[in-house]
Amino acid sequence: MNLGALDWLIIAAFFVFVGGTAVVSRPLVRSVADFLAAGRTAGRYVLSVSQGAAAVGAITIVGTLEMNYIAGFQQTWWAFTTAIVVIVIAVTGWVAYRFRETRCLTMAEFFERRYSRRFRIFAGSIAYLSGIVNFGIFPAVEARFFIYFVGLPHRFAFLGVDVATFPVMVAFLLALSLALVFVGGQVAVILTDFLQGLFITALFLVMSGYLLVRVRWSQVVAGLLTAPHGASLVDPYHAGQVADFNFWYFLIGVIGVVYTWMSWQGTQGYNASAKSAHEARMAWVLYAWRMIPQTLVLLVIAVVAFAVLHNADFAGEAARANAVIGGAGAPMIQSQLRVPVVLGQLLPHGMMGAFTAVMLATALTCKSAYMHSWGSIFVQDVFIPLRGKPLEPREHLRVLRWSILFVAAFTFAFSILFQQSQAIFLFFAITGAIFAGGSGAVIIGGLYWKRGTTAAAYTAMILGAGISVGGIVLLQLDPKFPVNGQWFWGIAMVAATAGYIVVSLLRKGGAADLERLLHRGAHALPQDVIAVTDLPPVGWRALGLDRDATRGDRVTVLATYGWILLWAVAFVVGTVLSATGAVSEAAWATFWHAFLVINLVAGVVVLFWFGTLGIRDLGRMLRALRSRERDATDDGFVRRVVP
Repeated sequence: MNLGALDWLIIAAFFVFVGGTAVVSRPLVRSVADFLAAGRTAGRYVLSVSQGAAAVGAITIVGTLEMNYIAGFQQTWWAFTTAIVVIVIAVTGWVAYRFRETRCLTMAEFFERRYSRRFRIFAGSIAYLSGIVNFGIFPAVEARFFIYFVGLPHRFAFLGVDVATFPVMVAFLLALSLALVFVGGQVAVILTDFLQGLFITALFLVMSGYLLVRVRWSQVVAGLLTAPHGASLVDPYHAGQVADFNFWYFLIGVIGVVYTWMSWQGTQGYNASAKSAHEARMAWVLYAWRMIPQTLVLLVIAVVAFAVLHNADFAGEAARANAVIGGAGAPMIQSQLRVPVVLGQLLPHGMMGAFTAVMLATALTCKSAYMHSWGSIFVQDVFIPLRGKPLEPREHLRVLRWSILFVAAFTFAFSILFQQSQAIFLFFAITGAIFAGGSGAVIIGGLYWKRGTTAAAYTAMILGAGISVGGIVLLQLDPKFPVNGQWFWGIAMVAATAGYIVVSLLRKGGAADLERLLHRGAHALPQDVIAVTDLPPVGWRALGLDRDATRGDRVTVLATYGWILLWAVAFVVGTVLSATGAVSEAAWATFWHAFLVINLVAGVVVLFWFGTLGIRDLGRMLRALRSRERDATDDGFVRRVVP
């Protein structure tokens, strides 16, 4: 379906919104800390919504749709266990609390304070190279989505010259994100991501409801049940033959959640933007809630698309979709575009324009956050440490912008030239592991273990990066290599952890001063004084119900526990019943229908809850940025290295 006048009007309104955001944010950026971390002024709700929007890039949507189409409800089932892990991590403040206590603007600044300046440069270089390669396919995947979803011509004439649409669309998407981050840095990123996050959440809920009415549940089930034996899309315990996105993929992912918490630096600006360590922790507690609308719609779209392509009731829509998909080129590209093309056959005018605006919004929020992160990391963690002295604030901001511009230029070239040979999420796993494969051990060991050494940190990073780069080369030479990107990530995590522990234990000597690193006790800073105790709770109190939690905090944590426990119980019951062979595919289909309806209702509650309190937080953040005094030395340069 091509876009109509109403659709284009909605898209035009989106561009007006982006321009307004840039105008509002520009005068609020008056220091390096503002550009890098929004002056550390973000509250939990604005942080949670905006960070969630930044993580939900258009490429993430396309990748999740691709995965859900292949795996069906299997991914959601195993995610019930992941949710338990995530909420325990969140309420205990795992990594996030201690990192915020360090007051570091980037993760590699922490590496210098904990290990050494040379290691900071080394790790910053790996993070930068890993990040820009991982980021390299973003605009390519997004450009193809817009070309096929909107129905743009593959070539057009401009001033008498025949021009390919693909590189023009790649350049346009990059330029839009570049303009936003150039003007307002992390302030613009948070402001845009928050407001777009509310819009995205609302539309996701509307789309989920519409699609479940447009295609009846009985039709969805009939389509899903055509999956081959052993590759069920509704029964996770009879899905062992699903390629790539199977049990082992999700198991490695669960382990990786703990290991790499805050390790990936694509949205590193958010790691330092919270106004306190407590707010950073509570923002992650809200993670389980803000994910509901996103998880719901991407699951609904994928299973509905599968039903349309496999249910005779939709033969006409399937024929038109297959005709478009067949002309999309390589099989891997067809896999990415299959669900979006089907979706274009189902949505009415108005909703087509709104979803296109959502995809533009997610492309903008994610790419602006990533450009900001990778450009900042090169300057903060490679260029300035090599220079050996800080930059004057105005010059510092100028260098940051030039670095971000280079990231955009590199990404444009990479998107045009690179030929993707595996699914999006498998590519993410292996390229991300260049840094995250080793950095998890370095971060956890550095924050929690006094015995962790600089030599051990080098060992972990080298092992993680080496295994991952080797995997990229092997898979590029042979796309059918028996070990996929997810497995290479798992191998890298195990090797890096073992290397860090062994090398640290081999060295005898003094231990790191974590009290000074975390600004605790005698080292506490007045600007970080908040209404909770200086030290985070331990033991059972670490689950969020300590004496320092406010009444609202307790309600939030208990409600979160209840929500996670509901699906954990469902997981246990389903596992036990499946072991007895008592659960049919029809029973599984009934369970998934109930799951979708419950999540749709919960998503509406989340929209009003986060919207109301998030707008309150946003107002406080903007007022703080207008009134607070700036410290020119708060620029991420370590003037006194802590031994």
